[in-house]
Amino acid sequence: MKPTLSRQELLHSISFCVIVPTYNNQKTLKRVLDSVLDFTSNIIIVNDGSTDETGDILKQYSQLTQIHHPKNMGKGRALRNGFRKAIEQNFEYAITIDSDGQHFASDIPVFLEEIYNQPNSLLIGSRNMTQENVPRKSSFGNKFSNFWFKFETGIALEDTQSGFRLYPLKLIPKRFYTNKFEFEIEVIVRSAWKGIPVKNVPIQVLYDPAERVSHFRPFQDFTRISILNTVLVTNTLLYIKPRDFFRRAKKKGFKKFFLEDILESNDSNFIKSASIALGIFIGISPFWGFQTILLFTFAALFRLNKVIAFLSSNVSFPPFIPLVIYGSLKTGSLFISSDAPLILDSSATLDDIQKNAAQYIVGSLILATVLALSAGLVSYALLSAFSSKNKPNI
Repeated sequence: MKPTLSRQELLHSISFCVIVPTYNNQKTLKRVLDSVLDFTSNIIIVNDGSTDETGDILKQYSQLTQIHHPKNMGKGRALRNGFRKAIEQNFEYAITIDSDGQHFASDIPVFLEEIYNQPNSLLIGSRNMTQENVPRKSSFGNKFSNFWFKFETGIALEDTQSGFRLYPLKLIPKRFYTNKFEFEIEVIVRSAWKGIPVKNVPIQVLYDPAERVSHFRPFQDFTRISILNTVLVTNTLLYIKPRDFFRRAKKKGFKKFFLEDILESNDSNFIKSASIALGIFIGISPFWGFQTILLFTFAALFRLNKVIAFLSSNVSFPPFIPLVIYGSLKTGSLFISSDAPLILDSSATLDDIQKNAAQYIVGSLILATVLALSAGLVSYALLSAFSSKNKPNI
């Protein structure tokens, strides 16, 4: 274990700065800056086009690094420019603190102590969202954000929207695509995808209705956040989860991975067999282009084994596609007649297939249901028999 350091030793042993983005927070800005100066003079202030008395206040802090945007560009852009300046000044970590007065600079050592023990993490201050004066929209928004962050990364956090954070500057992504409030979601999700540990640390919070100025615009900002989450979820389902699956399998060895993570996972036999059934149903159903998204969505919704479901869905792997199509058409022909029955040979054209689209869609759904139920029942019986066989005799 690392030796315990005093507050002063922490402040001097870790290369960090504090970034203070500000926009029209003249009531609280001076108090925030003075409180941060009690801990460090390594402060980068980003004045994001303020139109109040912010400019005059900042003249009193000419000794501090300042960035002035000629017009308001958004919190995300302010933080991105602050990160760039911090990297230019060779800082290893950057602590960000909002200038609206809700955070306490006295919590800075909390971040430093955690990063001293767990280097290269991304830390987010966890606020008590149940205390008095916390706006309902803030509490709801935080729960909403926590849910999607867990879905996109698999990491459960209590607070994903706090602006009081510590970033490992050299590890977070180099390029970003958002400039407003949604940036704080993008950066933590994409950092988690890179393998950076993302954690909460407990912090104090003050919500003073008389002083606090919120620039969050419910309709515009919530719309942008929803669009971002749609993009992140799609990327999660189509790329991140399959990528992580193959990385884990390759790292452990496919045989060992199959035995330990699938056959001998902690899931019940029912969950395993239901996962197989889901994978086969999605793999055979006519949802081409959306199979992976649907698979992981339903697996998460019903809390099934995503790995088993994903493997089972490969029943529609390219070599098997002709068999799936043929079986679907044959099944569909039992329920829907066609004036031009499809003959699957080299003479078949796209027009021929389109004429039998109804047969194919109905047939594939029926075939998918029958095969999924059959595979689920058979796999449940085999898994139960396998489990009984391997139980130790008492």
